[in-house]
Amino acid sequence: MNTGTTRVTFVELPLYPNTLPLASGYLQAYAQQDPAVAAAYRFTIVSQPARTPVEDVLAALLAEDSAVYALSCYLWNMRAMKRLLDGLLERRPDAYVVLGGPQVMNHAATYVPSGRERVVVCNGEGEQTFSAFLAALLAEKPDFTAVPGISFYDGDTLRTTEAPARLRDLDEIPSPFAAGVFDGGDYTFAVVETNRGCPFKCSYCYWGAATNDKVYRWDQDRVLDDLTWISEHGVESVFLADANWGALPRDVELTRHLVACKQRNGYPMMISMQAAKNRPDRVTEITEILVDGGLLASQPVSLQTMSGETLEIVQRANIRESTYVTLQAKLKEKRISSYTELIWPLPGETLGSFRDGVDRLCRSGADAIVTYPQLLLHNTPMHAQQEVLGIRTVRVDDAVAEADVVVGTRWVDRADYDSGVWFTYAVISLYNARAAQFTARELDRDGTCSYGEFLTAAAEFFRGRGDDPVCAFFADSVSGLRNYDINNTGKVLHYVLHSHRAELDRLLRDFLREHGWLDTARRQAAFELDLLARPYVYREPFVPPSLPLRHLEITSASRYAVELEASAEALDLLGAPAGAGRVRADHTGRRKMPYPRHRSLDHNAAYCQAMMNRLRDIMPSWSVLAPDGRVEVFDAA
Repeated sequence: MNTGTTRVTFVELPLYPNTLPLASGYLQAYAQQDPAVAAAYRFTIVSQPARTPVEDVLAALLAEDSAVYALSCYLWNMRAMKRLLDGLLERRPDAYVVLGGPQVMNHAATYVPSGRERVVVCNGEGEQTFSAFLAALLAEKPDFTAVPGISFYDGDTLRTTEAPARLRDLDEIPSPFAAGVFDGGDYTFAVVETNRGCPFKCSYCYWGAATNDKVYRWDQDRVLDDLTWISEHGVESVFLADANWGALPRDVELTRHLVACKQRNGYPMMISMQAAKNRPDRVTEITEILVDGGLLASQPVSLQTMSGETLEIVQRANIRESTYVTLQAKLKEKRISSYTELIWPLPGETLGSFRDGVDRLCRSGADAIVTYPQLLLHNTPMHAQQEVLGIRTVRVDDAVAEADVVVGTRWVDRADYDSGVWFTYAVISLYNARAAQFTARELDRDGTCSYGEFLTAAAEFFRGRGDDPVCAFFADSVSGLRNYDINNTGKVLHYVLHSHRAELDRLLRDFLREHGWLDTARRQAAFELDLLARPYVYREPFVPPSLPLRHLEITSASRYAVELEASAEALDLLGAPAGAGRVRADHTGRRKMPYPRHRSLDHNAAYCQAMMNRLRDIMPSWSVLAPDGRVEVFDAA
């Protein structure tokens, strides 16, 4: 049912190549329910990665020669979309352009040039509004005041119509999969919704603010059919975009279905999700199902902050800290990686409370701590509270994205902000990457300094070492707000776990010496264990540390493993079984790929970023080598 003569082109600029254009599919499938719309219009989709040159995308749009262009606008593509809009206005002033998405809704005055009567902004869910807009265009004199939920210019006057009620029955939107919208496409990545809405009101987040807390869901059989289509059509990676996957009991059954699909068809190969924050047991069950099915290797735990004052200000509630500690223990027992998500700097958070929160997470055994920059998002309560909260932002220098990074609040000035980001680089390199796991733990245990104090001191040391290439990368990232790019973290892992291992060896030694933290045999042994136990992010041969060893003697080494004679201090730090003398560290890991020399750093950084979230796959395994040849595997302390 796509045989009309008036062309409508949907435009998506996703982050990843070959992304299934779900939003366009919903709009088309819903609009085609109207017989008049279905008879009049022919729909096409132009979807290209956001980093595609705008000139190339514009050429593709002009070649469509459409009467209507519908642009899906998000933070990650808004600057590119603005340039496309400018190009369409210049080259196709007769065409209509509809702007939709969270970046433009309720912000028509910002994005639509004054007096441009053929540009319309959709201010909410798009399905009802877009269908009504296409129906209005069929009239000899279209009346946009009758179209719900849009902003448009009437001469020089910007008008906004009343928004329609949210769709309560999501099955009023036909499945674009069943409707054949995606047939013939070659997709490797798909975003999937099984419900819409969020019951929480976190002030920094668009989800709850946009949906007024209500969660509506699609029929389960329809969702199962859509997931089956994705599997049968060879989609490799699926992002479950529900705001809280695991919040509903049926999410467990949907997860089992995904695993069954993979077992039957070989696809999908990877699942990512936004895990429910208040259902840790159910999310752990889901994670275990996905891990056993080979679809997931890590469980996200979204805390965002450990500060009680901040939680109150941003209207969020976390799981209890005792529950978090129990969860980490369960995941470790099941050998499932996890990563804990924080945001810096949320309102109410101080530099001190942020460091203290990280310290508590380290002591509780967090696998990895991932800190995202605070972005000021349109259509969130926080956006409306900027003055009250003292929020100050800097727009990232990016030709494609339109990201406003929060660099100051009433509680944090720019200097504090920068110090917090430096601190996160210490966390990534020394805690997440395990470059100082034994040393930091020993100093915390003997009361010399806490994890937070250790990482704070490391961050300050790094700031003073601009001559070091790793520290120079940190400095450039802080000054250029490059931590906005999630692959920036992956680059850190690439440097400290691959290309600059020797530089980090010396950097860590100099840092510990400066503070007098190599003054005992036990501390020296901890440092040497850190040199040998630091993971390899790629599948590559073991390389002996660049510094001499006194408490560990390498007796033999194979491609990925090393055998050691260890001192009593080193064995105790490892938690080796009583009577052990010779130990083996095996760096083979799981699901690691060889270093792809022909790929760009950006490409490899994306892989490294993913591996940080599944650290248990790259950490070495330890075993005791008995004199009689027996091998006893043990978990390093």
